[in-house]
Amino acid sequence: MAYIVDLRSDTVTKPTESMKHAMVNSALGDDVVGEDPTVNALENKIATMLGKQAALFVPSGTMGNLIAVMVHCSKRGSEAIVGETSHIFRYEQGGAAHLGNVLLTTIPNKPDGTFDLDTLEGKIRGSDIHEPITSLVAVENTQNYCGGKVLPLSWLDELAVLCKKYSIPIHMDGARLFNASVHSKQPPARIVRDCASVSVCFSKGLSAPVGSALVGSYHFIEQARRMRKMLGGGMRQAGVLAAAALVSLDEVVPLLALDHKRAHRLGMVIQGLFLKSFTVDVENLHTNIVLVKIQPESPITADQVLQRLAQVSLAETKVSA
Repeated sequence: MAYIVDLRSDTVTKPTESMKHAMVNSALGDDVVGEDPTVNALENKIATMLGKQAALFVPSGTMGNLIAVMVHCSKRGSEAIVGETSHIFRYEQGGAAHLGNVLLTTIPNKPDGTFDLDTLEGKIRGSDIHEPITSLVAVENTQNYCGGKVLPLSWLDELAVLCKKYSIPIHMDGARLFNASVHSKQPPARIVRDCASVSVCFSKGLSAPVGSALVGSYHFIEQARRMRKMLGGGMRQAGVLAAAALVSLDEVVPLLALDHKRAHRLGMVIQGLFLKSFTVDVENLHTNIVLVKIQPESPITADQVLQRLAQVSLAETKVSA
């Protein structure tokens, strides 16, 4: 038989056996009215882990980010400043504008996922009646498009000082926050200390089948809960899904360091092939994302590489004793 190794994304992970067991045996209630004990346990746990007051279980990180933008930018004429390669800007269909009437203003990301803070300060608006009002700054940690880069803690601290100066809240898209925590050797609560809100995904490297959490203050989550209902994200017996997320926090988070080690080893092996058409920046490989770049002058395209890797030869189907 063939053993398929799917390295397209950490979103293809599947729930563990203990997750399946927890899902089948989860205590259930109606989460829309706050009566699902398993969802409540998950929300309390993730809020505590991040050092915040409360949390909200949502179907996806995209919805969590959208809710955060809509809550922080509830005044008409608001804008949120985001990185030009951020997930919120590139991969969420412009939902902030489409559904929230919020302008997304972009700022160039550096290769390490950060952006220049002087440039950011120059983009802050609202004192002139002709301008939109800058109501939010959003960051992404780890930064997906930049190859899973972990934002430096010193930079986050400087960002917090700047945003506090202008009374602008920070939202962190922390879909892979625990990967950032492992790499930086910092508790998640320290990383998000100065963020007014954080979204965390359970269905990527944490292996749960569905769900994210939006975390923040009691008041923020109270508003977020209303937004979730409006967007169709209120689920009834959602404890079936929350049960798997609880297992992921207890059993999978401790294994993320191994994921990083394997990713680094994969990058080293590819780099060690000395292929002219392929490059891997192993030195700046922080977490679980390995970017293999095909040189523009290469006769082989990225699509051709994917097609070849997807093929399984007869020899590969044979299992040695």
